Amino acid sequence: MSKVCVFDHPLIQHKLSILRDKNTSVKEFRELISEIAMLMCYEATRDLPLEEVDVETPIAVAKCRRIAGKKLAVVPILRAGLGMVDGMVNMMPNVKVGHIGLFRDPDTLEPVKYYFKMPPDIKERDIIVVDPMLATGGSACAAIHFLKETGAKHIKLMSIIGAPEGVERMQKEHPDVDIYVAALDEKLNEHCYIVPGLGDAGDRIFGTK
Repeated sequence: MSKVCVFDHPLIQHKLSILRDKNTSVKEFRELISEIAMLMCYEATRDLPLEEVDVETPIAVAKCRRIAGKKLAVVPILRAGLGMVDGMVNMMPNVKVGHIGLFRDPDTLEPVKYYFKMPPDIKERDIIVVDPMLATGGSACAAIHFLKETGAKHIKLMSIIGAPEGVERMQKEHPDVDIYVAALDEKLNEHCYIVPGLGDAGDRIFGTK
């Protein structure tokens, strides 16, 4: 069973309280999404392997540690996931970025892939899928399924707010994918919005409502 990590760091929780506020401007909301993603990225990569290297300082040779040649990729689910990318790229400048676009079929209600562009070596990379809201889990589960079809094996999911329903579905369909959230909220309402949540993350990032 995958683990669920809820970040209780004071900086993340402080920024999340402003993010939830309905009066927060588009500009500030966009900045906060990026900043929270950056802070969460710091924790979500804590298990990256290190190797020892010798570094010559102006004084002497120091025994230092660097990431051991691990290839990483960040994959946002369009469109809201785009808001989390800049913060993560600031932390990991050499990371490759793939994109997954999904829409819900009005008849079957199942996610349909309309865009899928990955680095050519995606199956060799450790992947962090990002989407601000883990609500029903439908989009996240579908995105991870499409990634696994490419041969990808090492995948994490990072969302800012999760609902118990989405976490449960993720753990059922992808028990090998660890989940990272800044908050695990109460439930979904009848419209499948997270309660108390923060509304529609995509609309609030891009100012489309």
